[in-house]
Amino acid sequence: MSEVRNKAELKSFDKPDEVRTFPKGKVELVKIGGAMVGRATFEPGWKWSTSVQPLAKTRSCEAAHFQVQLSGTLHIVMDDGTEFDSRAGDVTLLPVGHDAWVVGSEPVVVVDFQGMLDYARSK
Repeated sequence: MSEVRNKAELKSFDKPDEVRTFPKGKVELVKIGGAMVGRATFEPGWKWSTSVQPLAKTRSCEAAHFQVQLSGTLHIVMDDGTEFDSRAGDVTLLPVGHDAWVVGSEPVVVVDFQGMLDYARSK
C-alpha cells in the first residue's frame, strides 16, 4: 500500500526525475505524491507501432493512459477498431490495447497521469 502524503510537493518537468527517449519522441517523468506523471512529446512522423513497439515488444500499447493533450493532433486506434483524433485541450482515457500516431506537422505533447511508469522502457 502506498504511503499517504500530508506534505505539499512541487516538481517541474524542467527538472524531470527521468527522461526516456525513443525514435521521434521522449517522455519526461516526475515522481510526486507517490505517483509517476509523464510529459510525452511526439514529433511529426512518430507512431507507437514503429517508435515504441520495438522497445515494448507487445502487439499494441499495453499502458492505460489518462492524459490531457497540450498540442498537436494524435490519431488513436483501439484494438477493438474504435478510432478518433485527439487535439489540444482534449482529455483522453485509453485502456490497454491501442496504437497512435501524430497527424500533421505539429508535435503532440500530452501529460499522462496514469500510464507512464513503464512506458518506453525496454523489456
